[in-house]
Amino acid sequence: MTENKKKPNPIDVHVGSRIRLRRTMLGMSQEKLGESLGITFQQIQKYEKGTNRVGASRLQNISTILNVPVSFFFEDAPGDQGTNASGMAEASSSSYVVDFLSSSEGLQLNRAFVKIGDAKVRRKLVDLVKSLAEEAE
Repeated sequence: MTENKKKPNPIDVHVGSRIRLRRTMLGMSQEKLGESLGITFQQIQKYEKGTNRVGASRLQNISTILNVPVSFFFEDAPGDQGTNASGMAEASSSSYVVDFLSSSEGLQLNRAFVKIGDAKVRRKLVDLVKSLAEEAE
């Protein structure tokens, strides 16, 4: 029983990993997020690892700073199966996206892509990547 007390709750770990994902997508440091919240970067580390649980008001502040809805932090949460009408294929698809965006290449691609101001150029890039993916199959 003492082992469970030391192990973070899977939901807290998931919420923390989503905070880290969004923060890194924005290129924001733990220190910068902590400063915006009036807490230390060490506290951000604990949130991101799931060691410390994020309270509701703090999560609302984090969602505002990271410019995402609070629901973002709970997407694909453990035990969330069956609550989505879209089915299993969608769940594994969104998990794949999270894995990709957590990778170095995914982050670099995302950061570069969002800097492109012209919507037509972004659309052409998406079409190019789709055609390259089809060729690879």
